Amino acid sequence: MSTVPAHRPAVPEEERAQLVATGIRLVRGTRTVLDGLDLTVTPTTRLGVVGENGRGKTSLLGVLSGALHPDAGTVRRTGTLAVVDQELPVPVEATVGDLLDVELAAEHAAVAHVQDAARALAAGAPGADEDYARALTTAQALDAWDADRRVDLALQALGAVTDRSRVLSTLSVGQRYRVRLACLLGTVHDLLLLDEPTNHLDAAGLAHLGAALREFRGGVVLVSHDRRLLGQVVDTVLDLDPSRDGRPRWYGGGMAGWRAGRTAERSRWIHDHQEQLAEHARLGDDLARARSRLVDGWRPEKGTGKHTRATRAPGIVRSVHRRQADLERHRLDVPEPPLALSVPELPALPDAGLVRAEGVTVTGRLPRPVDVGLGSGDRLAVRGPNGVGKSTLLQVLAGALAPDTGSRAAAPGVRIGLLAQEGARPGNRCAQEVYEQELVRLVLAGRLDESEVLPLSELGLLAAQDRRRPVAELSAGQRRRLDLALVLAARPHVLLLDEPTNHLSMVLVDELTAALAATAAAVVLTTHDRQLQRDTKGWPRLVL
Repeated sequence: MSTVPAHRPAVPEEERAQLVATGIRLVRGTRTVLDGLDLTVTPTTRLGVVGENGRGKTSLLGVLSGALHPDAGTVRRTGTLAVVDQELPVPVEATVGDLLDVELAAEHAAVAHVQDAARALAAGAPGADEDYARALTTAQALDAWDADRRVDLALQALGAVTDRSRVLSTLSVGQRYRVRLACLLGTVHDLLLLDEPTNHLDAAGLAHLGAALREFRGGVVLVSHDRRLLGQVVDTVLDLDPSRDGRPRWYGGGMAGWRAGRTAERSRWIHDHQEQLAEHARLGDDLARARSRLVDGWRPEKGTGKHTRATRAPGIVRSVHRRQADLERHRLDVPEPPLALSVPELPALPDAGLVRAEGVTVTGRLPRPVDVGLGSGDRLAVRGPNGVGKSTLLQVLAGALAPDTGSRAAAPGVRIGLLAQEGARPGNRCAQEVYEQELVRLVLAGRLDESEVLPLSELGLLAAQDRRRPVAELSAGQRRRLDLALVLAARPHVLLLDEPTNHLSMVLVDELTAALAATAAAVVLTTHDRQLQRDTKGWPRLVL
């Protein structure tokens, strides 16, 4: 996290708060991350930047802040700019108080300057009145007298450490993050760039962050997977995911406008691509039929003379050439559309209790006895703060962890799929091999019939090139997609989802949410994703 510039000088109002990026191109290795991007941020900007992991969102913020130099293009910055990064470099001996002093240096200096100017004015020093007016203007622009109080309130609201003597290196990543975020929310800046600011925040912290950003008087550029926060804050969305022409997409109307616009564009893209494929196939069939006639279809009935055959042959040859030319002229210029999740039909076991847990506890992990009973089509949302045993309960229900007290039982033949928060990372095998080996294991164990086997390509979770890559080389989001594919491969009767939106794009989360509403399987869900909580608010709840 950084503030640019650290001293936050006063700038005339008509020149303040403008960030203009023109023709930005950024290349990483052999991959072009950004290309030809133009962007303007003003004090009225409320911009959300979305896209899959690895699409260049963090890189874009780096270019805008000056932390990264683009391979082409320019960035012009006027006014004060604060950046909330995902990581905070920590000096070895620096304390919370040291960090607060750095972040509040401009405010403290402004107050001191007013006091010095006031004393000079009282003493009748030459030019003191002008110096005092300038000092007062700067302090008022920073709201300097109230800065310490605002930061203290932000520290408390975010659940951050307030002990100024604490050494930063002794704090967790999340604790350090909350301290710095509180500093930036409590001080005054013209423009604010935020990279996944919901990381490490609890419900109270998320609520404070949303309120603070709504009340922020400057421009905001927000990179986030948190659909609820984006919906609260942004009015324009920049989508860096693949598009039909390879260019980023801009959507007005906030998240609702993004969702509607993206859905309409993807529908047209899919329709046009399918039409092109169908036309290309038709032209190919026409050519094949013409060639077939050239071989034997043009031959007249037995007894017809050579003259007739010789007369018809050139016409059929011309037809073949014409069909060949038609096929060569027809270009497939609409690229293949992005993947869309296709959840297989998950079976029901009617008139049967699928899994039941009675009075289960796990020492040190699930302290209170819990009862759960699930049948086909049941839904259950497990709620509670971190550490109360939500993940542990799902492991007990899955049969992956035996309870210390109570009992857990499952119906004969029931298939249970658990999407844990962290999946296995199997060596250097490619994703396709990992998936196929899981299918073989399930079939040989008698847990899956061969007729139920579904190819990885049909799930719409991994692109062809990613299916061939070693799992260790996949991004966090791609590995999460593979984890989901492995769970769905077993066609479970019971689907246990532990924070399923972790590392997944918003589009995929929307698709998964729709699939969960329609499946015949029983579904148990734990999530801190506020939008998913709202989308499943009608589900029965178990609060731990």
